[in-house]
Amino acid sequence: MRVSVSVSLRALALVVAVAVVTAGVAPASAAPAAAAEQQPIAVGLLIPTSGNFAAPGQYMKEGFELYLKQHDGMLGGRKVVVVQADSGGNPAVGLTQARRLVEQDHVSVIVGPLSTAVDQAIIPYITSHKVPAIFPVLSPDDITQRMPAAYVVRTSAASSQTTQPLGDYAYKTLKYRKIATIAYDFSFGWESVGGFVEAFQHDGGSVLKQLWTPIATSDYGPYLSELPRNIDAVMCSFSGAAAVNFIKQYKAFGLKAPLICQGNTTDESTLPATGPAALGILTALHYSTALDRAQNKSFVAAYTKAYGHQPSYYGEGTYDAALVLAEAVGKLHGDISDTQKFIATMRSLHVTEAPRGPLTFDRYGNPDQNVYIRKVEMSGGRLENVVIGTMSNVSQFWTFDPTAVLQRPVYSRSYPVCNACK
Repeated sequence: MRVSVSVSLRALALVVAVAVVTAGVAPASAAPAAAAEQQPIAVGLLIPTSGNFAAPGQYMKEGFELYLKQHDGMLGGRKVVVVQADSGGNPAVGLTQARRLVEQDHVSVIVGPLSTAVDQAIIPYITSHKVPAIFPVLSPDDITQRMPAAYVVRTSAASSQTTQPLGDYAYKTLKYRKIATIAYDFSFGWESVGGFVEAFQHDGGSVLKQLWTPIATSDYGPYLSELPRNIDAVMCSFSGAAAVNFIKQYKAFGLKAPLICQGNTTDESTLPATGPAALGILTALHYSTALDRAQNKSFVAAYTKAYGHQPSYYGEGTYDAALVLAEAVGKLHGDISDTQKFIATMRSLHVTEAPRGPLTFDRYGNPDQNVYIRKVEMSGGRLENVVIGTMSNVSQFWTFDPTAVLQRPVYSRSYPVCNACK
C-alpha cells in the first residue's frame, strides 16, 4: 500500500509549520539564503507502516520527522517535501513503491527501507536510475563490502561490525573461552554470529555449538535443550518479538550461562515487553538511549516529549540520516543536482553532532563509529542498555585487513568454520 502524495504533503505542511523544537541539538552548517529559495527537496521515506515491521517503521518515521521539526522543515537550508511510501516489509511491494517514488513523485533521495529483502529488491533499481539512498537501519555486510552499492550511504552498521568487537570483548575482558551461539537462520543471524565467532576464535576462543532458528520460531525449547552446559556464555542474535520470546524462554528454561548478544536483541523498542528476564544481558551496538553524551540526552528528551516514548536504534538511525543529508546539502549550498557529487559529499562527511557519537564514512559508504558494550540494568524505574564500555572508531572490517576480508566468503551458516563443534 502506498501513502498518497496529497496526504504526505499535508503532513509535511504540518511538520514545516511546527516551531523548532528547542532540544539543544546543533543544526547543520547554514547554507546561503539562496538555497532556501530553491524548490523543496523531495525525500522518499520508504518504510513499513503495515505488516510485521510496522512498529520499527514507526520509529523510523519519528526519527526523520523529529529532525525536520527541529530545523524548520529544512535540510541544509532547503525546504523538504517528504513523500512516505509503505514497503510492508515485502520486496515486491518495496520495489513498486521505490519506482513510484522515483518515476511519479520525482524524489531526489530515498531514506529506508528496513527489511533486508526489500533492500535486495531495490538496490539494482536505484543503481540503474542513479538515485541516492540512505540506509538508516539495514545491515547486510555486502551492501558495503563485496557488492558495494554505488548510490547508497549507510548510517547504521554492517551486521558483523558490532559483533566483532563483542567477540573480542568476550575473550579479552570477560575471559570467556568456550561459548555456544543461537541466532536467526538467515543472513542477519549468520553475519551477526559470524563476526562474533571470527573475532572470538581469532583471539583463541572455542565455539562448541551453533544453532539456527527459523524466523517464525515461537517455541525455542528444542533449541535450548541442545545447548551445551560446559560453556562460559551463549551468544545470540534476534530482534522484535523473537528477541522477547527467546529471552523469556531462556530464563524460564533455567539455563545459567550468561547471554551476550547482538544489540537488536535488547532494543529499547522491545525491552518493556521482555521485562526483568533481560536484566544482566550484555550486548553490543552503535547506539543506546542511555549513552552519556550531551547530544544524545537532548535527542532522547526531545524525542520522548514529541512521541511519548523513548527512541530506539531505529529512530536514531533515521534522525542521523536526516543529519547526514542536511550536512551534505549545506556543503553543496543546496545544489544536489549532480548525483555523483552528492554521494561523494555525503561519504566525505565528518559528523560530530550525532546522538550516537562521531562518525565518518569509508570508501564503500559505511560508517566508522563507536560500538558500545551495554548491559541491561534497571535505571530510573525502567530497563536500559547501560553503556559499560566503548570501542572507538570501529571499522566494518574490525582489525582485519580489508583486502583479505573482501577475498573471503560472506559470513554464512558454514563460514567461519566452527572450531570446536561436534
